Amino acid sequence: AQVYLANCYYDGYGINCDKKMTFHWCEKSANNGSIIGKFYLGYCYEFGIGIMNDGKKSAYWYNEASKSGNTTAKLYLANCYNLGKVVDKDEMKAFEYYEILAKQEISDAQLELGNCLYNGIGTKVDKIQAKYWYEKAENNGNIIAINILKNQLGLYYVGKILFKTNYEKSFHYLQKAAGNGCEFAQFNLGKCYQLGTGVRKDTRKAFELYKKSAKQDNNSAQFQLIYCYNFGYGRSINKDLKQASYWYCKATENECMIAEYNLGKCYENGNGVEKDERKAFEYYKKSADQEYLYAQFQLGYCYSKGIGTIIDKTKAFESYKNAAGQGYLYAHFQLGNCYLNGIGTEVNKMKAFESYEKAANQGYKVAQYILGIYYQNRKSAEKDVVKALEYYKKSADQGYSYAQFQLGNCYISGIGTGVDKTKAFELYKRASDKGHKAAQNNLRL
Repeated sequence: AQVYLANCYYDGYGINCDKKMTFHWCEKSANNGSIIGKFYLGYCYEFGIGIMNDGKKSAYWYNEASKSGNTTAKLYLANCYNLGKVVDKDEMKAFEYYEILAKQEISDAQLELGNCLYNGIGTKVDKIQAKYWYEKAENNGNIIAINILKNQLGLYYVGKILFKTNYEKSFHYLQKAAGNGCEFAQFNLGKCYQLGTGVRKDTRKAFELYKKSAKQDNNSAQFQLIYCYNFGYGRSINKDLKQASYWYCKATENECMIAEYNLGKCYENGNGVEKDERKAFEYYKKSADQEYLYAQFQLGYCYSKGIGTIIDKTKAFESYKNAAGQGYLYAHFQLGNCYLNGIGTEVNKMKAFESYEKAANQGYKVAQYILGIYYQNRKSAEKDVVKALEYYKKSADQGYSYAQFQLGNCYISGIGTGVDKTKAFELYKRASDKGHKAAQNNLRL
């Protein structure tokens, strides 16, 4: 809700446009543990939305979002390290991030990994491996990779080769190729105008170039255009969800798993299309069948709640398990719930603990709180109040009121630490401010 409110202030949707309030609600959302909120906060710091540009803070929040499983944030962070943008240039770190994302079937990362291996960026030159990753990107519908392999990029490719060493020449060739109708040049020229790379920033021109490229079925341009319509970027009017859903439909024609997932979200929520849970389920399934982890997780949720399909706890469990296999923290958490309560599988408390632990180690505050309860309340041989305190603290630091209350109890009773009534009071107060009834009662005593 906080991220949505931030978008409303950004777009002037139902309220006066206010970039400072956009930043305020992004910051609130991020501090409350929202993964997408962390990403948008990084975006605000990078582009100076409601706050002064701050490269270090931008990189910090992109990193926080990426640790929580946000692949877009990790890709932004990789690009930052690759270009030395808002962080010190570190091609080896960029290569590592591209490799992680490429293995998750993110086609843009596969393309960049191919570029790294082909040009020796952050690693040694390996043209055989470069070809392998270009082919992977091609198979996932990345049009740029297709044409790199076919060697048909002409002026666009010349521009890309020159880009690292000579912005002026590169921009000249990209302009020329874009003017000749090259979809790839149009897309990359759009990126130049969007980011102000080698040219004065002009979001309107970026939008127009993305639109021209998207009309030629360029997947990357279609996604940028969807972003523009979703947020009103580069346009004088508010966002246009109908146009966004239209371009999701266009992208699904190429069996793009990310577009299929997002179109499913449109149908589930009625964004730009008439709400249709059955169609939402169908698109989630198409995307999940291509092993897109967010779709696998969402498919599990549909099976669990009967959204667009009949309730099937076993299939829900299997879908969560597939997403967890790719490291998605929320899937680990749901898998823990399934094992603990026998949902779609047999009760297995050891596996439940392992799943919660994986989610907790990725920073999920609810899982950290559950582990705190586990270590505090186990039998004497397994009980570890010091570990319980550590997990409560990690969760409480992210603003989780239940963990703040439990941590307050630890300080008031000396559980895993010395008695500290001042800290206990502070924690009860923080939990109380979030509406925690027991904390409110303790403050009255």
